[in-house]
Amino acid sequence: MKLFLLTVLTMVAFAANSVLNRAALSGGGADALNFGTLRLLAGALVLAALAFALRGGLRLGGKGRVAGVLGLLLYIYGFSVAYQALDAGLGALILFGMVQITMFAGGLWMGERPPLQRWIGAGVAFSGLVWLLWPGESLSINLFHAGAMVLAGIGWGVYSLAGKLAKDPLVSTGANFLLALPLGWAVAQILPVTPVEMSGAGLALAVISGAVTSGLGYALWYRVLPELPGSVAAVAQLTVPVIALAGGMVFLGEPVTRDFVYAAVLVLGGVGLSLVPRKTG
Repeated sequence: MKLFLLTVLTMVAFAANSVLNRAALSGGGADALNFGTLRLLAGALVLAALAFALRGGLRLGGKGRVAGVLGLLLYIYGFSVAYQALDAGLGALILFGMVQITMFAGGLWMGERPPLQRWIGAGVAFSGLVWLLWPGESLSINLFHAGAMVLAGIGWGVYSLAGKLAKDPLVSTGANFLLALPLGWAVAQILPVTPVEMSGAGLALAVISGAVTSGLGYALWYRVLPELPGSVAAVAQLTVPVIALAGGMVFLGEPVTRDFVYAAVLVLGGVGLSLVPRKTG
């Protein structure tokens, strides 16, 4: 039960992070690269401070560190760049589709053999997301930004798989953020993104996203990942868009639509099917 509750809390943090990112980038209060770099900076500072206070230091090495740092960079900058010109629903489908592919493939490579039930459940849940998020007939795809989201999905999948090797979630996440920060700053100098003057709101959103929903949220993710098969961790994340939309309905007064209810049932039913233990004997 504890693992289940921690996983749910992590998915809520991811949903909140997605909302914060879109709010900052779509509202014109920040550009993608500065927002991503500020996320890394805020997360690195908070996590390093906690690591020194609670663990007495921060160890930068360890298993999976290179994969964790590179995966984090791909995700943060790919995600931020993509949402500058990519439909939010289509972006989420690309992101979560690539996360599923990466984590299932990584799990197979690491020796995991997901049961047929989990493959079917993942397919059912993802079909619910397609129903929920498909942008409609006016679909227009910018290949550069779609490619950035593909890289973001691969990056997050790699980052998550690396978390299965984490010995100390807080220290590992702090090390990832701290090592990714200078590399991220260098990446931000060469990517072709038009800079936007950072507003106070954009700065606040970047700090909250980096310090809380990214930094602490990712540390919590690294806490649960060693106890979850890679395919289970992948499927669980399909609930994030549903949680984000439900949050908008609860806290922002957005209308509850029939399509949302049907699609949410399909997503949650597919996730449930994937996670229900098989009967043996």
